[in-house]
Amino acid sequence: MDLSQDTKNILGLQLPTDPRWVNLAEISLEAILTDHAYCEQKAATSCISLIQRYSDKEKLVIELAPIVTEEWGHFRLVLQEIHKRGLKLGKQRKDEYVNALIDFQSKGGHPDDRFLDQLLTMAMIEARSCERFKRLSEGLNDPYLAKFYRRFMESEAGHYTLFIDLAETYLPKEKVRKRWAEWLEHEVEIMKQLEIRGDRIH
Repeated sequence: MDLSQDTKNILGLQLPTDPRWVNLAEISLEAILTDHAYCEQKAATSCISLIQRYSDKEKLVIELAPIVTEEWGHFRLVLQEIHKRGLKLGKQRKDEYVNALIDFQSKGGHPDDRFLDQLLTMAMIEARSCERFKRLSEGLNDPYLAKFYRRFMESEAGHYTLFIDLAETYLPKEKVRKRWAEWLEHEVEIMKQLEIRGDRIH
C-alpha cells in the first residue's frame, strides 16, 4: 500500500523503537516468535470481535473479514517457522503494552467514543507492530529471518491505515484525527515506561 505523505504525517509514531531492541530480540528468538504468533492470533480474534459487535456497520464487516483470514494465515506461518527451527510455542504472556493501550480507551460516555477508541487501539497496535517488523527486517543477522519479517512488514503496512479509514467512515474526520493525535502522544509515554522489551513484537 502506497501511503500519501499526509497519511504518513498523521499516522507517524512519535518514538521509534531503540535499535538495540533487535539485538535483544535475536538473543531471545523463541520468545519473540512466540509473542509474534500470539500477536497475529489476537489480531484475528479482535477483528472477529469487532465484526460481531458492530455487525450493523456494513463497510466494517466487509473490510475486516479478509483481515481475519490474513492474520490467521500469518499465525500459521509463524507457527511453522517456530516448528521448523525446533523451537516451542510458549504460553501466552501478559502484554503490558496492549493493556496500557486498553487503559487509555474511553470508559462509559457516548458509544461513538468507545467505538472510536477500539478502532484506534487496533490502529496503534498495527502501526507499532509494523514498525518493529521493519526494525527486524533491517537489523537481524539471519538473512532468511530478515526477509521473513520484511514480508510481514509489507503485508501489514496498510492495516493500521484501514482502522483509521473505518473510523473516518462512521465519525467526523476532525474528531478522529484529534483523538489519534492524543493516542500518539500517550503511546510515547507507554514506550518510555516499558523501555526496551526484547521479547515483544510491540
